[in-house]
Amino acid sequence: MEEQTKKIIVATGNEGKMKEIRQILGDENIIFSSLRDENLQDVEIIEDGKTFEENAIIKARKISDITGQMVLADDSGLEVDYLDKAPGIYSARYMGEDTPYSVKNKHIIELLDGVEEEKRSARFVCAMACAFPDGHTITTVGTIEGRIGYEEKGTNGFGYDPIFYVPEFGCTTSELLPEEKNKVSHRGKALVAMYEELKKEKVL
Repeated sequence: MEEQTKKIIVATGNEGKMKEIRQILGDENIIFSSLRDENLQDVEIIEDGKTFEENAIIKARKISDITGQMVLADDSGLEVDYLDKAPGIYSARYMGEDTPYSVKNKHIIELLDGVEEEKRSARFVCAMACAFPDGHTITTVGTIEGRIGYEEKGTNGFGYDPIFYVPEFGCTTSELLPEEKNKVSHRGKALVAMYEELKKEKVL
């Protein structure tokens, strides 16, 4: 394959995700284009899958079918064991899609009020799907284990990052520098694994 810049559409309008994806694979000869960049931000995608993986596939497949191009999509979220793994696949829609994460984070902390340390276990999960114009799809999954903190801390992350405490680092994922977070995050792991899969597919 001749060396050239490869464009991959990412089925998201979340600029936080786009920034992380570009940082994680920033040295590669790839241009990542968001739904906004492609003027597809108003396309309705019904995420009715039962798992992160199913929802990632739904998003990637829908945009690939529309554009006829290779499309990457992720579905990720927070699983809190004490809350029976909620908010899980509903993380983005938890308490309403337009509800600020500061409100969501405060609510989760309140639900765990008085819960001892060892029962505050949680994880971030990211399923990454890549849909190809010929109809086939590949997926990868990444996770990071941690605990729910007692208050929001840090300004580097987004979403639930300020309440996700990682004992091995002694801080939340929102307190980690972006380059530190990207090496250990659920999205970082899933994306690096996807990059290896795309090399096997000989598209990169």
